Amino acid sequence: MAERTSRRPELLVRLARGSSEPLRQQIERAFREAIRSQRLGPGCAVPSTRTLASDLGLSRGVVVQAYDQLIAEGYLLSTPGAPTRVSGAVRAPAPEPPEPEPRSAEIDFRPGEPDLRAFPLEAWRRSLRAVLSDLDHRWLGYNDPRGLAGLRTALATYLARARGVAVSAQNIVICNGCAQGLSMAGHVLRRQGVRRVAIEAPGHPDIRHILAEAGLECVPVPVDDEGLRVSDLEPQRVRAVVLSPAHQNPVGGVLAPHRRQQLLAWASQSAGVIVEDDYDAEYRYDRVGVGALQGLAPERVLYVGSTSKILAPALRLGWLVAGRPFLEDAIETKRRLDNGSPAIDQLTLAHFLDAGELDRHIRRMRVPYQCRRDALLAAIARHCPRWRVRGAAAGLHLLAESPASVDIDRLVQRAAEASVRLYPLSRYTVGASRRAGLVFGYARLTEREIAEGMRRVGRALRS
Repeated sequence: MAERTSRRPELLVRLARGSSEPLRQQIERAFREAIRSQRLGPGCAVPSTRTLASDLGLSRGVVVQAYDQLIAEGYLLSTPGAPTRVSGAVRAPAPEPPEPEPRSAEIDFRPGEPDLRAFPLEAWRRSLRAVLSDLDHRWLGYNDPRGLAGLRTALATYLARARGVAVSAQNIVICNGCAQGLSMAGHVLRRQGVRRVAIEAPGHPDIRHILAEAGLECVPVPVDDEGLRVSDLEPQRVRAVVLSPAHQNPVGGVLAPHRRQQLLAWASQSAGVIVEDDYDAEYRYDRVGVGALQGLAPERVLYVGSTSKILAPALRLGWLVAGRPFLEDAIETKRRLDNGSPAIDQLTLAHFLDAGELDRHIRRMRVPYQCRRDALLAAIARHCPRWRVRGAAAGLHLLAESPASVDIDRLVQRAAEASVRLYPLSRYTVGASRRAGLVFGYARLTEREIAEGMRRVGRALRS
């Protein structure tokens, strides 16, 4: 590291002679940092190129090139016959207050997230390694906004086999997680003239926000143990409905067979559109899972799925299956949003699917998830005996409704004091609701953590 000082005026510039970074760029970086931090304030004169070159033991041409670049970027001002000075346009950013560290809880019943410790890292690494070892440079350019054909083909095979989806590779658009898939569905509906859309009540709040951002008016329709009350759709005069028929979030009900038929009849008679959010249907513990609604009416259903619940949310890989009436709008929407999802991630998931790793992971995780659900049921029965558990034996969460005498907000606060984080049903409702309770996610916790967490909840409830 060479360290020299210039004269008339003085300026400390550090150069690393052995660095791979060119000396000119080191000079530019030193000036930028000094000006941004206001060690060199606006209007301050800097050494001439001849002086600085002499002090640093460099050719003058290197310093001239650095000054020319800094002048072009607006850091320095050069006036004929006058010293080069620091521009007055550069201002140091205002200091931001430090972000408060989120208080973590020892036991967090957060719903909607799988066990990230169980992510099949070695299998994913094998797929990624195989992709990178045989990567065709063509995949690194701008590809089909629908996604790479290899992944769409692998997904079509998987969805048809595991979820009963009527699909071909041509009808799949790869997206960045379920959130983008729902957003794309909302924009497709808007482009086709839909203005009002029914949503489940209670339902996940993000869905309401996503559809509102797409320009749609959301109309809540009640949900019970048999899923959406389809008979309430007609009076609302909506042209579309968004629901999770295989496992409603948060109530956990499965859309009953007679309501499935009723919903399909509504779509046929009113030219309505169904957006199916199939977010965690692979996990059913008491029987074979119910097939996707899309398989019964592929021309009337926009089907959305992702890897967020079955693998990990951070992968940001999802899919929208669109029938012929919606496909062109879906592709155009994806192209305008981001022109396509990351290619290497797509290729990795395609290899992972073709190798049977997703099926293997889902089969392996059903056992611990069912055990954790059973442990939670037993703990609720022991510590909250008057509470009612709702929903099918499926997914990664369950709803426990509380007696009317329980102050849920106070319970959440007291549990937090015991380092247990709870999630009230009120987060999923719009306006006042006669229901009160807690939505428990159990996939991320061990059976011991579930038992201890519920023991603390019971103690907070009694207090």
